[in-house]
Amino acid sequence: MQSLMTLTQLRHFVALADIGSFAQTAKAVFLTQPALTRSIAALEEELGGRLFDRVGRRITLTPFGQEVLERAQRLVRDAQTLKTLRSGLQSGMTGHLRLGLGSGPGALFSHRLLRHMALHHPQLRLYLSRGNTEVLLQGLKAQRIDAALVDIRAMRPSTDFEVCEIFELEAGFMVRPGHPLLARTCVSLDDICAYPVGSTPLSDEVARLLMARYGPQANPDDMVTVRSDETSHIAELARDTDTVVLSILAAAPDLLPLVVQPALDATARFGLVTLAQREPAPALRIVREQLPGWIAEVSG
Repeated sequence: MQSLMTLTQLRHFVALADIGSFAQTAKAVFLTQPALTRSIAALEEELGGRLFDRVGRRITLTPFGQEVLERAQRLVRDAQTLKTLRSGLQSGMTGHLRLGLGSGPGALFSHRLLRHMALHHPQLRLYLSRGNTEVLLQGLKAQRIDAALVDIRAMRPSTDFEVCEIFELEAGFMVRPGHPLLARTCVSLDDICAYPVGSTPLSDEVARLLMARYGPQANPDDMVTVRSDETSHIAELARDTDTVVLSILAAAPDLLPLVVQPALDATARFGLVTLAQREPAPALRIVREQLPGWIAEVSG
């Protein structure tokens, strides 16, 4: 009788693709090496093609194996989600949540999120990752994180992701109290560029907006002299120097916005991003429930 593939075989395949060694994978999944070899061979026979090229002790995924891997990872992950879904949906108080935060959301919500979980869900394991939008979306696609709160203007169009909880926050140029530019009724971009300009990496959409307002000299590649993926780093620099910061105003409420002519009239747009057609982590509902209140706090 022809055998049918099992979830266990798929787990073996995913583990072998990740580790890259039959001997090490056999130890990791608590099998003998011959038993692991038989499991992979049975899966290859069922699927009708080789999953790995074997050259000596080295193995690499075949093109067919690369195609199968993404689907196998999805099945294995969904199976694990099924085991924890009932209890997670009932309470949201146990399990884990791996959340990525972009620069702006990280500066605004990291402390609020950590504090809420520590006070109200102490048994939940929370793992925060920080990075720019591209890095976090790569982590989301590779299933290293469950969701990401990022600048959605920096996202490329993709059917891989779903975006919800979209919100906008006002952005502008800011300086420390006592900065020389505050003595002026309004300032121009030339006035601003007489000082160092700091910012996180800006999306193409924001770059086009800047150049539409102020001309080619506002191209961030030329205008911005100090960049960091962390908004908090740029804000701290502005507190200690005459650096002008271009950021969301709520990220540094102790800094003062400049009156610029013409006015920038810009907002940053953020959203909570998950993988499309994937059951979300049960604990993610806690973030979705709390986020509107946190946004109202920073917006006020």
